[in-house]
Amino acid sequence: MNATSPTSRIRYAAERQEAIVDAAHAQGRVDVTEISERLGVTPETVRRDLTVLEQRGLVRRVHGGALPAPVLAAPETGVLQRERDHAEAKARIARAALAVLDPHEGAALLIDSGTTTGAFARLLPEHLDLTVLTNSVLIAAALAARPGCRVHIIGGRVRGLTQAAVGPEALARLASLRADIAVMGSNGLTAQHGLSTPDPDEAAVKRAMVASARRVVALVDASKVGQEHLVSFAGTDDVDLLVTDATITGHLAARLTDSGTEVIPA
Repeated sequence: MNATSPTSRIRYAAERQEAIVDAAHAQGRVDVTEISERLGVTPETVRRDLTVLEQRGLVRRVHGGALPAPVLAAPETGVLQRERDHAEAKARIARAALAVLDPHEGAALLIDSGTTTGAFARLLPEHLDLTVLTNSVLIAAALAARPGCRVHIIGGRVRGLTQAAVGPEALARLASLRADIAVMGSNGLTAQHGLSTPDPDEAAVKRAMVASARRVVALVDASKVGQEHLVSFAGTDDVDLLVTDATITGHLAARLTDSGTEVIPA
């Protein structure tokens, strides 16, 4: 059987397509012209491969090439489960965020609901004069007894799953605020979809928090990077500082650089 047999062609196509997917994940994007030269095939062959890979859910076609398909978003889980998930990484992120932010006396902080933001809140110095505004019942309860901390809980309907206040009351309250720093959590982060979360009501509150702060800090553990959820609440250009334990590469790294977002490793 010669080198152009159907069996050889199928095997070669599979290897070529695997190389394309690997390149997309390593670089954050593949360019048709560049990858065709690297693989020694025509651009038309690469375009056919990309069509096959997109149909299989492995890449997303864009003009001139393709992006890696985002990781399938995990189902939303409750607070108790999320407190246990990646707890060590979240604690490192919280410590790194506090070290770089070093909030000053009299600062006003907006703290988003979430387990990583909760870890950050618990690390705040007990006697530092701070105003903390949060939509998290759990964060408000954790800080309420601290002598130097004035805690304001943003009103609204409380979601049982996340213990976060949402709805028109929360949005109206946030519209009147201007905080020094918003400390945000997120269920997902990609270059294309930015910061995202599954619930539209929580996304609306998160978006309002971002709009109400002079400086926006996102705390995102590695399990969230590459995930896309239903609703985007902020683009990378809305984030001043990203604190993460993930190694950021490829298209996301380029997008963060273009946005002027500082990345702090945890």
